[in-house]
Amino acid sequence: MHDFNKICPVHWQRAIALVDMNCFFAAVEARDFPELRGRPVAVTNGNQGTCIITSSYEARAYGIKTGMRLKEARKLYADLIQRPSRPHVYAQTSGEIMQAISNICPDMEIFSVDEAFIDMTRCQKLHGSPGRIGQLLKKAVYNASGLHCSIGISGDKTTAKYAAKLNKPDGFTIIPPWESRQQLLDVPVTELCGIAKGVGRFLAERGVFLCGDMKKLPIGELARRFGNPGRRIWYMAQGEDPEALHPDVADPKSIGHGKVLPPNTLDKDLLLTYLIHMAVRVSARLRRYHFEASEFFIGLHTNNSWVGRKVKSAYPTNDTQLLIRLCQFVLNEYWSNQPISQVQITALNPGRENAQMDLFDESKINENRMKIDGVMDEINRRYGECTLGPGRLINKSEMPNVIAPSWKPSGHRQSI
Repeated sequence: MHDFNKICPVHWQRAIALVDMNCFFAAVEARDFPELRGRPVAVTNGNQGTCIITSSYEARAYGIKTGMRLKEARKLYADLIQRPSRPHVYAQTSGEIMQAISNICPDMEIFSVDEAFIDMTRCQKLHGSPGRIGQLLKKAVYNASGLHCSIGISGDKTTAKYAAKLNKPDGFTIIPPWESRQQLLDVPVTELCGIAKGVGRFLAERGVFLCGDMKKLPIGELARRFGNPGRRIWYMAQGEDPEALHPDVADPKSIGHGKVLPPNTLDKDLLLTYLIHMAVRVSARLRRYHFEASEFFIGLHTNNSWVGRKVKSAYPTNDTQLLIRLCQFVLNEYWSNQPISQVQITALNPGRENAQMDLFDESKINENRMKIDGVMDEINRRYGECTLGPGRLINKSEMPNVIAPSWKPSGHRQSI
């Protein structure tokens, strides 16, 4: 093991780490099923899933990538092993990892289901140098999950994230803050997190291809085009990202569920079944995290556009039956026998439950309905989704749960 106290001074003015799990879902599958270790594995949503949500490094060696269709992946490697995803297992494992990290450094921003930023600055007094803290984090993650991770350490979030991906899998990379600018000189700006194609194109038009080129562009030009995010981008390329960690989970701007259907679905009963299932999911999620909404988008996707509309209820609600009635209305009024490939229900601008209501608010008559929904939610959490639910869903086709990339083990994002 390296002596990181000799490599770097014990105390940094600011020390940020990124913990990044290595092909997380596939790694969990290999952990729980040893026969998969060292094999090309692709994880899909359910046994019938056609889209790869992650793959093992052995599969990636054949060019198999996230987002690729299983049929196309098997053209690259015919013996690719398909594994149905197990979102609840991934969620539980992620929660255990994040708890283990917070036990060492509580100043943490959970960036996604398999990534977390850690501000180690204050922890240096307790645990020593950033390098030593990084080793403690690596060990804690493995002890909590049985999985390896890659860790990048630097003086800012962007450079730490860049460092974490340099030596995957199971990497450990330190870029001291006083070396960040030099280390990033020849790195393409689009390699940095947050610089998407649109921003990259804007920079390329001004001769900025590498981070080292950024010094030729006045910060004001980025600020005029992108505002404060533009200023941040300028500093990111210098290895001086000023962005602080965001430990709190903000309330959601929407809560939704969608489902891809068999191609060119024309069966109205089947469409209603899928819509009802999404209504059950959305309303249950609203109730679970104590949200209500009065406006919902209910849509059906044709080959190139959405059929449907935003609909409003008379009062903020998380009632399944009311949402189902809204689905029936949209299907009857806005669908004209077009082939449908996807359905979507999204609660827009949800607010906290039990907000102050008008004295004669109509929703007060629904107390019995709320009690029934509460009992149903408790049973479904204990025994599985749709143990209790609308009868139409008894014979539904398999609709596996999906874990969102932005899943977080606290707040509304703890949902699958």
